[in-house]
Amino acid sequence: MDETAVAETPEVAAPSGDDWNPVERVILERRSVRKYKDRQVPENVVRRILEAGRFSPSAGNSQPWKFVVIRDREMIDEMERHVVRWCRLFRFFLDWRSSPLGRLVPWLMAQVSIRVKRNQLHPIPFGAICLIAEGKLKAFHGAPTVILILEDRRGVSRPQVDVGVCGQNMVLAAHSMGLGTCWVGFVELLKYGLKWRRKFGVEFPYRFCEAICLGYPYGRPDGMIEREVMEVDWYEDGAKRSVCQGGKDVTA
Repeated sequence: MDETAVAETPEVAAPSGDDWNPVERVILERRSVRKYKDRQVPENVVRRILEAGRFSPSAGNSQPWKFVVIRDREMIDEMERHVVRWCRLFRFFLDWRSSPLGRLVPWLMAQVSIRVKRNQLHPIPFGAICLIAEGKLKAFHGAPTVILILEDRRGVSRPQVDVGVCGQNMVLAAHSMGLGTCWVGFVELLKYGLKWRRKFGVEFPYRFCEAICLGYPYGRPDGMIEREVMEVDWYEDGAKRSVCQGGKDVTA
C-alpha cells in the first residue's frame, strides 16, 4: 500500500449547489493524523497556530486557557511512558475478564467505575487504553510538537467548552498551513504525576485538559469523510419542519 496516496473519498456537495469556500474546505477536509514525518515545525508557524487559539471566543471573554509547547523528543517520549504505565494499570483493574489476575478484582468494581466515568471509559477510548497498554498505539503518535491546553477553572460558565473551541481554532489553522493534528485526551493522565505538574507549573487554577499533536503528516490523509445524516428541527414563520442535514429534506 502506498502510504503517500490521497485517501479515495468522494467529494461532499455543498447544500446550495455552489462550491465550498476556502474556510469551509479547511473544516471539511481536516482529519486526525496519527503518523508524522521526522521534521520539526518551525517556531514561527507554531506561534501563528497559538495566535489562532488566543483569538478564540470564550464565555465572558474569560479566555480560560494556558498553552504549553513541548518540542523536546526525550520529554515527549517520557510523557508517553507515563501514559502507558497508567493505561496498563487501568486495563488491569477495568478489563477484569482478560487480566491474568482479573478474578481478584470484583466485577462490581469494574462496572461501577465504568458507569461513573461513562464518557471517559466508553468502549472507544477504553479500546484505545488497551491498545496503548499493549504497545499497539502511541498516545502522542510520534508527533514532533505537542501543545498542551491547560484549563483555567476560574473560567465563566463552562470553561471546558471554551478550551474545545480554542483547540479547534488551532487545529483548523494548522490544517490550513498543511500541517496535521490530533487531539489527545490521554494527556489528562499526567495529573497523576507530581513530576509533570511541577515541570509544567500546573497548579490551581489550572489543570490538564487536552493536548494537540502537531507535525507534518506522513502521506496525505486529508479528504472529506461523509458523516451521518442528521435530522434538524427547524422553526420558522410559526411552523416547525424537520430538515435532514446531509440528506433530502423531510417536512414534518
